[in-house]
Amino acid sequence: MDKRLKQLNNLRSFESAARHQSYSKAAKELFVTQAAVSQQMRQLEAAMGSRLFTRNGRKMELTESGVKLYIATQTAFDALLKGFNSIQTEEVAGTLTITSTQAFTSLWLMPRLYKFSIKYPEIKVKIVSSNSIEDLRQGHIDLAIRFITANETDTSDGMAYEFIAEDHVYPACSPQLVEEYKFKEPKDILNCWLVSLENQGRIDWPTWFKEAGVKNYRGHKKWTEVSTGDMALSAVLSGHGFTLASQALFSQYVNTGQLVIPFNIKHPISFKRYFVFDPNSAKKLRLDVFTAWLKEETQLDEQKITTDLG
Repeated sequence: MDKRLKQLNNLRSFESAARHQSYSKAAKELFVTQAAVSQQMRQLEAAMGSRLFTRNGRKMELTESGVKLYIATQTAFDALLKGFNSIQTEEVAGTLTITSTQAFTSLWLMPRLYKFSIKYPEIKVKIVSSNSIEDLRQGHIDLAIRFITANETDTSDGMAYEFIAEDHVYPACSPQLVEEYKFKEPKDILNCWLVSLENQGRIDWPTWFKEAGVKNYRGHKKWTEVSTGDMALSAVLSGHGFTLASQALFSQYVNTGQLVIPFNIKHPISFKRYFVFDPNSAKKLRLDVFTAWLKEETQLDEQKITTDLG
C-alpha cells in the first residue's frame, strides 16, 4: 500500500481547511484545536513533498499543488459517500431535522405541517427555529430553509443551495385599521404606528416609502421595534399599525381576512427562498419527499397570493 494513504485522517482536515480557507474554521467543524489542524497540515505537506497553503492575511490560500489535491480529495470523498449511500439502503421512514427562522417556522411551516404528517406518518420531523445561520453539519440538521436578499449564495460550506421562490414584501395591517383610517394614498400610512424589526437589514421602511413616492416619512414618530417577524405580525393582527411582511408570512392571514394589503406596492428588495442541504446526505430520499411537499405548498401559496393581490 502506498504510504501516502496513511494520510487519510490528515486529508479530512485538509479538505475542511481548504473549503473554509481557514485552519480555525476547520478545527471548529472537526471538533479539534487549531494547533492540531496546523500540525496535520505540516505532516501532510511533508508526506506530499510540497507546500499546500500560503497565508494571505487571515485566509489560508491553496497553492497550485493544494488546488490539485483539493480537487482530488473532494472527488474521492464524494465517491466514498455515494458508495456508503448505495450500501445503506435507505427507507423513507425515519427522522428529519429542519431549521429556519422563528417567524417562518411559526407562521408558515407549523400551520401546514399537519398535512405532511397525515401524508407521510412514517417520517418524524424535528423543527429547530433559529434567527442565526446554523451550521448544518455540527447541528446534525438535514435541511435549512433560508431567506437571502443578495443575488449570490456562499457555497464554501459544501452545501447545495436550491432556489425555491421569491418572496415579495408588502405593508400589511388589520382590516379594522383600514376601516378606521380609510386609506387612500401610501402617505396615509404615516397616520399609524409602524412596526419594524430590530435587525431589519435591507428591507426597511425608508426604502419602501421611497418606492411608494412618500416624501415626508423622516419625521415619523410612531415606531414599535421588535426582534422577529412573528412578533411584528402578532402586533399588526391585533390592530397595532403596519409592518413590512413577506408574502410567505402574511399569506394565510390574507386568505382568512385577518390581514389586508391596502397598497399593492411591493418593496423593491425581495427575499429569495432557498433549500440548503448536504448533497451527499444519507437521508436524501427522505429529504426529496419533504422538499417535494414544501414545493407543492409553496405553489399553492403563490396561486392564492396572486389572486388576493390581483
